[in-house]
Amino acid sequence: MTKKRPAPNKTGKKASRSSDYDASKIQVLEGLEAVRKRPGMYIGGTGPEGLHHLVWEIIDNGVDEAAAGFASHIEVTLHKDGSIEVSDDGRGIPIDKKSDGRTALEVVFTELHAGGKFGSGAYSASGGLHGVGASVVNALASKLVAEVDRDGATWRLVFNERLPGNYLKSGAFKPGSKLAKVKSIPASRTGTRVRYWPDLEIFDSEARIDYDNVRDHVARVCFLVPGLHVKLQDKRGPGRQPEEFVAAGGLADYVEYLSIGEPVTEILTIHDETTFDEKVPVDGKMSTVTRPCTIDIAARWVKGYDTTLVSFVNTIPTSEGGTHVAGFERALSRVANELLLADAKKLKKLAKQGNDRATPSDVQEGMVAAVKVTFPEPQFKGQTKQELGTPAVQNLVYEAVKSGFGDWSSGGGKKAQINALREKMTQAILTRVAAKQQLEARRQAANLSSTGMPDKLADCRVHGHDSELLIVEGNSAAGPAKAGRDAETMAVLPLRGKVVNAGKASLKQVIDNTEAQALITAIGAGSGRDFDLEASRYGRIIILCDADVDGSHIRCLLLTLIFHHMRPLLEAGHVYAAQPPLFGVKVRGDQLYAFDEDERDRISAEKNIDMAKWQRFKGLGEMNVDELAETTLNRETRVLKRMTMAHGEQAVRATELFGVLMGNDVATRKDYIIERSGFIDPELLDI
Repeated sequence: MTKKRPAPNKTGKKASRSSDYDASKIQVLEGLEAVRKRPGMYIGGTGPEGLHHLVWEIIDNGVDEAAAGFASHIEVTLHKDGSIEVSDDGRGIPIDKKSDGRTALEVVFTELHAGGKFGSGAYSASGGLHGVGASVVNALASKLVAEVDRDGATWRLVFNERLPGNYLKSGAFKPGSKLAKVKSIPASRTGTRVRYWPDLEIFDSEARIDYDNVRDHVARVCFLVPGLHVKLQDKRGPGRQPEEFVAAGGLADYVEYLSIGEPVTEILTIHDETTFDEKVPVDGKMSTVTRPCTIDIAARWVKGYDTTLVSFVNTIPTSEGGTHVAGFERALSRVANELLLADAKKLKKLAKQGNDRATPSDVQEGMVAAVKVTFPEPQFKGQTKQELGTPAVQNLVYEAVKSGFGDWSSGGGKKAQINALREKMTQAILTRVAAKQQLEARRQAANLSSTGMPDKLADCRVHGHDSELLIVEGNSAAGPAKAGRDAETMAVLPLRGKVVNAGKASLKQVIDNTEAQALITAIGAGSGRDFDLEASRYGRIIILCDADVDGSHIRCLLLTLIFHHMRPLLEAGHVYAAQPPLFGVKVRGDQLYAFDEDERDRISAEKNIDMAKWQRFKGLGEMNVDELAETTLNRETRVLKRMTMAHGEQAVRATELFGVLMGNDVATRKDYIIERSGFIDPELLDI
């Protein structure tokens, strides 16, 4: 679609449109309207994730009170009317007035970037630091009720469509900043209750609060704040009883809770208290401040392949990781490679290829770990706080893990567990390298059909359904075959040496085998799952092997290769075995052939031929061109045997038997012969 350009004016210059763009076009979103206009910037979206994020914001305010040592109980209630209520026994949001006459409670719920978590004020380290959590909840709620227990009374402020006020006895809503005194309470009682109704016009129609999601969240915060007690109630339907959560062991309990499967190691715990310097604005000027930072880590490995890694900054989960996770993973990999795997004997073969070093995925296979850092004013990427961005934390965590995990790997842990973890990581490396080699071999196999044809292939001029690929043993048989063939439709591929045993060899070994590679390339249809029968350059694949033991072995190896890597050829009946005669004799100018001794004897009796005149062919290479052409190449006189899937399966078994009887394993061959020589004295056997 082409856009029309504005018509030029008479001077040839582009017409001015500045009158359409003036100060009236510049909009300023006041108060909470910015949140309602772009909710995704603050809660990540308007689907279930965003709806739950509002719940986390209110819960985490209570968790911050508990983490700071001012609260011990939190209660979360999901009401029938769709509202969510969260209460805590913390200090209570301040209710005194600011300079503009509004209470601090009103400011917290109506102004972005307002709260007690900036600098080193009410909280030394908290989950919320942008000061927008409570106000964002109010911005995206149709109604919100905040009650504060403080100064000997319960105080209430209602927000109706974000407007502060309270309800009169008549039920009418009266806007205003004045708090309503609900009742008198003991002066020692403090706390905050927030109940809100999400504005369903903002959120997607299918968005719902999921009980299990909330349950997981409150269970997790109990692990993050040892001793915190949380009660969860779901009143939306009958039959669900309230649940209570409390944990005393911190992250170690959390790792135990997350662990599934038989453990390989005990739970390793690392605790470190350190500091770092950071430049921040103080009174309008950039100044260097020293931040305290506490690092807590718990990790263990289990028998399995999945990795479970959870991370937190203060009490906030960071699902996308960040600098603390980067430091943890970097230290794990270094310690694993330099200490744990340094003497792994199984990796020495890979060292020559430079493949012996563990990747992060190798090290973390089967790992269950929790990483938490606690420090003031962390830098997050976005309000949803899913990724930590404070640069200095990476090195702090790196040093703590390098020291703690290094001490354990060097003998601080139990020897049996250290060895078990070493073996687990070693197997992960071996599996990964083998899988990569398998993938590379498959790609190489797929590319064989597009590469140049083998030099030893004497190709035919016409390809397709009526063309044939003749596979012969060595150059001695290739010469007569090339001379006696029909070059229009018959191609000849000589094999130099035996094809790899595809029944035992890996895909890489098959692809690396010169003879197998030549055959796959000549056929041109790929191999394995990528084999395309329609792309085959020949309608028939004909195996021409000598009628002796070696010839039978080669035929078995070829059928095994086709069975494992080019099976559609067998399934479609495109593979044949030529049946060369064993004997030949010339009688009164006629050449006669016999395919076995019985046929030879029958012909001798019928034609009265002296048995001494018969010639036994030792191989196809001993036939002259005319003999080979007549017996195995001439379509009118040759004998072909179609190979089926059953023949392929038999070839696989025969190949295994050839390996036993003709291979290098003398002990296996001896056992095989003795087991099948029941009527012979074993002492008389020359084996």
